[in-house]
Amino acid sequence: MNSRQRRGVILLILSVLCALGAFAGVVTVIGDVNSKVGPEVDAYELKSDVAAYTALQPGQFRRIRMPERWLSENAVTDLSAVEDKIAVTDLRKGSLLQKDMVAARPALEAGQQEIAIMIDAATGVAGKITAGSTVNIYATFDDDRREKGAVAESRLIVANARVIDVGRLTPLDGKRDDSRGTGVREAVPITFALSTADAQRVAYAESFAEHVRLALLPRNSPTVLRPGEGKYTLDEDRNK
Repeated sequence: MNSRQRRGVILLILSVLCALGAFAGVVTVIGDVNSKVGPEVDAYELKSDVAAYTALQPGQFRRIRMPERWLSENAVTDLSAVEDKIAVTDLRKGSLLQKDMVAARPALEAGQQEIAIMIDAATGVAGKITAGSTVNIYATFDDDRREKGAVAESRLIVANARVIDVGRLTPLDGKRDDSRGTGVREAVPITFALSTADAQRVAYAESFAEHVRLALLPRNSPTVLRPGEGKYTLDEDRNK
C-alpha cells in the first residue's frame, strides 16, 4: 500500500468516526428532548383561593396534563386524595396541588359526638376559628331568664371545646343586628366534638342563654380552671 492509499484509508476512518460521533450526538439530543416532554400525567391546579382548614371538594380543582418529569414526587395525580380532607394552609389560585397541602379532617374520639350550633358573627371570633381550633364556650343569662331574685351572670359552659368544622356565614331570618342599628344578623354554623354532658350544656345554652360566645385559645394551651372561675356576675366586681 502506497502513501496515497494510506491517506485514503485514514480519511475514510476519520469520516466514519465523525459520522458515528454525529449520530451519537443526535441520539443524545433526541433522548434528552423525549425525557423533557414525554410521558405526561394528570396534575391538578386550584381554580380559586381556598382558605386554610376549609373542607376540600373536587370542583375546586382543574385537571391539567404535564410531563411527569416536571412534577415533584409530592404532587397529587389522583383527585381522590382530597376526599374528606381539609386545606392545611391558605391555598392560592393556580397553585399545583401537593400532598402536604391537605390533611384529614379532625375525627371524633371515643365517647364524643358532633353537635353544631349557630354562633352570631358579632359575638364569635369572626374569621379566626377554623377546624382544629380549641375554644371556650361562654353563655350569658339575663335576669329575666332566671329564677326570681337571681342576677345576670356569665358562665363558662364548656372549656377546651374542639372545633371540627366551620360552615358558611348565614343570615338569620327575621333577626336584625341591633348592635349596628340596621341590617340582618349573620351567624356561622360551628360543629364541635363534645362528650354527651358537654353537648347537653351547649344545647341548653343555645336554647336559653341570651348570648353564646366563643373564646379562641392558643394551640396546645388548654384552659385550667381554678375554683370559682366558671361563673361571673357583676356583683363580684362591685363588692371588691
